[in-house]
Amino acid sequence: MNELADPKEERLYQRVTDILGDAHRRVARTVNTEMVNAYWRIGREIVEVEQSGNDRANYGAAVMTRLAARLRLGGSRGLSHTNLKQMRQFFLAFPEGSVAHKLLKSQKNIGQTVSDQSATTRFHPSLGWTHYCALMRVLNPEARSFYEIEAARESWSVRQLERQIESMLFERLALKGDSAKLANEGQKISQPRDVLKDPFVLEFLGVAERTSTKERELEQLIIERLEEFLLELGKGFCFVGRQKRVTLEGDHFYVDLVFYNRILRSFVLVDLKLGKLTHQDLGQMQMYVNFFDRFQRLEGEAQTIGIVLCSEKNEAMVRITLPEDNEQILTARYQQCLPTEAELRERLNRDREDAERALLYDKEDPR
Repeated sequence: MNELADPKEERLYQRVTDILGDAHRRVARTVNTEMVNAYWRIGREIVEVEQSGNDRANYGAAVMTRLAARLRLGGSRGLSHTNLKQMRQFFLAFPEGSVAHKLLKSQKNIGQTVSDQSATTRFHPSLGWTHYCALMRVLNPEARSFYEIEAARESWSVRQLERQIESMLFERLALKGDSAKLANEGQKISQPRDVLKDPFVLEFLGVAERTSTKERELEQLIIERLEEFLLELGKGFCFVGRQKRVTLEGDHFYVDLVFYNRILRSFVLVDLKLGKLTHQDLGQMQMYVNFFDRFQRLEGEAQTIGIVLCSEKNEAMVRITLPEDNEQILTARYQQCLPTEAELRERLNRDREDAERALLYDKEDPR
């Protein structure tokens, strides 16, 4: 900044540069969206020609080879045989266009960007070609639809989208809910349990599973990679603080991590526990939740939510320790490596067995 510049002129300069910057971003976004639409239309043309051949597979491959050669001679760059195959795959993966664009447009969540697009736009303006290249690698149509909706709604970068795919977010959420609903609507947050994933995946911390890691070290790693941890937590989370002190008649206690969820309009307290969850851990979290409800919560805010993150838990112990109508104290496991679908299924089966044993205990309890 020129210290001798007139303040009015300086403000004018800042406004003009802001306007130009916004215009450049809009142009780039519009060009990106138009190219995505163009690639989809090229893919549709290839499929339509391919389907007219007798030996469709061989005919289609030959058509793309000849088309790529002619385009290259004509000076069209970026349209190699491999690129054309991607565009064909793009149309086959999204034959009706973008699920996210239709859904979010109908919900009026896109804002002014919708009206800026032409009537022929079939894809959400915040998703570029590299997003769709990542989405095409998802073979499950329901999962692909879910990731597209969430990527558009949450404005995920390509890196964030790929991370959510690799961490099997759809599969983890589908274990406790309706996969078809997730595919059609994305993730909905309407009650405390909707924020839970089991397990939470903390592979971004960059440490292998080990017993020597201390809780404070794990907390420090999370703070250092807070952006990634917020992505894993999910929708609506804002960081409030760490080691939040709770003082009761001179005794001090500390909540590991405090967040606020804008959707649920409530504090969310997170305590990190190494090893197996104990009933003392649940009791401690209950104390923290009670304290925040009585001394931190404002009028109109929802009740505080407490999440105890542990590396191992006993579902039967949790069920017996907490009240049957409990909605505030939640427990979930975390792991520091990416899961496989087989691992998720195995954990779901273990949870069901633990829940059945706890239910059997309730029935046999002589009290």
